[in-house]
Amino acid sequence: GGEPEAVAVLGERVVAVGARRDLRDRFPGAEDVDLGDGVMLPGLDDAHAHPSVLADGGLYVDLAPTVTGSAEQVRRALADRAAVTPEGEWVVGHNFDVSRTQDGRSVDRTLLDRISERHPVLIIHYSYHGAVANSRALAAAGYAEDTPDPVGGELVRGSAADGGRLTGVLYERAWMEGYLGHGSRPPLVPQPTMQARIESLRRMLTRMNSAGITSVTDAMVHPADWALYQAARDAGALTARVGMLLWYEFFEPARALGMRTGFGDTMLRFNGVKMMTDGAVSGGTCLCRTPYRGALGERTAGIQVMPDEEIAEVVHRVHAAGSRLAVHANGDLAISKVLDALDAAIAATPPRPGQTHRIEHCSVVDPGLVERIRALGVIPVPFGAFISYHGRNLVGHYGQERAARISPHRTFRDAGITVAGSSDYPCGPLEPLYALQSMTTRRAQDGTVLGQDERLTPYEALEVYTAGSAAASGDQDDKGRITVGRLADFTV
Repeated sequence: GGEPEAVAVLGERVVAVGARRDLRDRFPGAEDVDLGDGVMLPGLDDAHAHPSVLADGGLYVDLAPTVTGSAEQVRRALADRAAVTPEGEWVVGHNFDVSRTQDGRSVDRTLLDRISERHPVLIIHYSYHGAVANSRALAAAGYAEDTPDPVGGELVRGSAADGGRLTGVLYERAWMEGYLGHGSRPPLVPQPTMQARIESLRRMLTRMNSAGITSVTDAMVHPADWALYQAARDAGALTARVGMLLWYEFFEPARALGMRTGFGDTMLRFNGVKMMTDGAVSGGTCLCRTPYRGALGERTAGIQVMPDEEIAEVVHRVHAAGSRLAVHANGDLAISKVLDALDAAIAATPPRPGQTHRIEHCSVVDPGLVERIRALGVIPVPFGAFISYHGRNLVGHYGQERAARISPHRTFRDAGITVAGSSDYPCGPLEPLYALQSMTTRRAQDGTVLGQDERLTPYEALEVYTAGSAAASGDQDDKGRITVGRLADFTV
């Protein structure tokens, strides 16, 4: 809308906008804050990130500093932790991207066995779609050379010359259910105390605040994470508004407790139900109609995490209950399967007022999929910064032409589709201004422009990270614009 000189705030709400002199006359007792040369914008809203994932209480070794180094630096960082860890206890590293190490050496079971044979050792990929385990960690999860791949996961094996030996690399459900406690398995990796998690979360949200973020949706919340956010709120550690996407396996217990989409208040609430149908676009495992050169350097069509029958059943059950679905789907084949399930669910049960579903990432589309998304009123939540940050990987996995079509913000907007902003942190950088730069330039770090026709203007990119994200969370009447009656969330 317009650009008022001043804004009047009472409590959490905007009560007036207009000329500064008029507002000072109307509210003579108000505190007067002069922003000088600063520009006030609506608070930036990250519609898909994972703050609770990194609330690890310092238990895990942060391997991000090693990504510009060598596999040997990774080994040394974890060996140092193993040296001060009692025998038999876990040594876990995270925030790791093997594609960014300089020497290109494999980080696999053999390397991790050199770190320690007395400890189970696990490295979690930055995308949280994969991991690498040493021999002791494989044994702890019950994985042996003859273990079949679990449904929706992959245990990577060596060549026939190696006898098909497990390399220690695991994808999707093979590592999430094996180590994190998804499904019916208990978690194997160490769990921090609640107080340590609260302090980790406090630091994470402060980082987000400093980048201009006033609201964030945590895109995969388990009961322990829900408890973390409640405890953090009680401790005064929630410095951003938090929406939670409940992992679908906990949907029925949540319903039994009376929880539903929108349950909570303006600081902490459930935004919907999360499920995952395929792998990672930056990791080279998303489910596509035509093969590509994937994470292992082989021709692949990607990984389907949930079988068709499970996708259809969960979509129908959550939609019929009136909750919002937030379905992870990167590849065009995965997106098509999600839209098929939504079509059937909506035909069986008309949507309730305000029941708008989301597709998380929605990375690779064609004109037919775009039209189906528009017709169903689905809100895509594409990556904001991935073209810039992961451009090299995207070209390596999918080729120049397909990489240029990933995260098609312009295509969605031109079709009249609401688009939300997402960092998917820690899978990409959390700073929205970095994402806005990527969305307006489509320039990868090596200077390559991927999809010039998908560029947005700065104002359009800003709208994605404000009004667009608010709509994806069902908060379109409360957030995203500086107008009377809305929440007074600003960044300068």
